[in-house]
Amino acid sequence: MNATLQTRLANLRARMAATATDLVVIGPSSHMLYLADLSPHGDERPVLLMISQSFAGFLMPALNVDSARQHTDLPFFPWADADGPADALEQLIAATGIDRTAPSIVLDETMRADFTLLVLDTLPGASRRFTNDTVGYLRSRKDNAEYDALKKSAVLNDAAMAAGFAALRPGITEREVATAIRDFYKANGATTEFCSVCFGPNGAFPHHHTGETRLAEGDAVLIDTGARIHGYPSDMTRVGFYGTAPEGFGQIHSILDRAVEAAIAAAKPGTRASEVDKAARDVITAAGYGPNFLHRTGHGLGIDIHETPYITATSDTVLEEGMVFSIEPGIYLQGRFGLRLEEIVIIRNGVAEILSDMPRTAVAVG
Repeated sequence: MNATLQTRLANLRARMAATATDLVVIGPSSHMLYLADLSPHGDERPVLLMISQSFAGFLMPALNVDSARQHTDLPFFPWADADGPADALEQLIAATGIDRTAPSIVLDETMRADFTLLVLDTLPGASRRFTNDTVGYLRSRKDNAEYDALKKSAVLNDAAMAAGFAALRPGITEREVATAIRDFYKANGATTEFCSVCFGPNGAFPHHHTGETRLAEGDAVLIDTGARIHGYPSDMTRVGFYGTAPEGFGQIHSILDRAVEAAIAAAKPGTRASEVDKAARDVITAAGYGPNFLHRTGHGLGIDIHETPYITATSDTVLEEGMVFSIEPGIYLQGRFGLRLEEIVIIRNGVAEILSDMPRTAVAVG
C-alpha cells in the first residue's frame, strides 16, 4: 500500500476513534477508490471493504480476485457463486476483531441496498449511520496532491472552454460545440465528465440537455463543462453572446459577477456554508432577481463532481482549510436567456482561492 493510502487509513482510524466508530463498511464507490485505490466491477455480487481499528480487508467475488489484486495488497475474503457470500462475510467480520454485540458501524451511503441489508442482517445489534463524519469528513479536506490535480484539471478546462467559444459560428448546433469541447479533452488526455451548451432561451433551463438548437445572431451562450484528468475533475460555467448581446445581458452578467465576488469574500475558515449561499443570494435578491436564482450556490468537488460540502441555504457545515467547492449563482429568465457564472474554489491559507485562470468576462463572438 502506498504512502498516501496508508495516511488515509490512519486518518480514518483517527476519525473513527473521535466518533466512537467500530467499523466502516464501504461498497464499490468513490469512497473505496479514495481509501484503497480500487474501483471493482459493480454488479449484484457483494463487494465490501471493512475497516476497523486493527484490520482492513475485502469481501470479494472469487472471479474478481486476480484482477483486483493488481491494485491492492489488502487481504481478500473471496466467495464463489456456487457458495454465496455468507461464510466469507462471517470470516471477514471475525477478522476485524469488533465486538458484535452492539457495534457502531458506518455504512457507505452510495452502496447498493442489498449489500447494506446483508451487513445489517449479519450484525443485527449494530447502530449505524452514513459516512459524513468519517470518510466524507476526510474527503472534503483536500491534501496538497489533490490540490495540484484539481488545479491542473481546472487549467485544462480553461482551454477547453476557450475552444468551445472559438467554435461558435452562425448556424452551428449546441451539439457541435459540445463535440469540439469533447474533442479538445480527448486530444489532451482528459475524459469528458459532462458538457452542457445552451443557446438563447435554452440557457434559462439550469440543467438543459445539449441538443440541435442552432446559433443565431443575438443569442446568449452558456457553457457548463468539465473533464477528468489525473483522477480529478473540473467544472466551470462561462457565458457570452453571438453578435449583439440580448437586452439585459450586461446587467444580469454584472449582478452575477458581484454575487460570485460576495460569496468568495464570505468563504473563509469558520464560516458556515449557509452564509456563503446567503452572500451570493443577497446580491441577486437586492437586484430584484431573487426568484430567478433557482438552485443552491454550490457543491463540493473532489473525486466526485458533486460531493461535500454543499453550499446551500440550510447547510450548517463549517468551512475549513482544504475544502473545495463551486460558487455558481445563476439568473434564469424564461423565454429570453439564462446566465450562470461558476468558479471552483479551495479554502487555502485562510481565503477562497479560485482554481481557474479564465476571467469571468462575457465572451463576445461575431
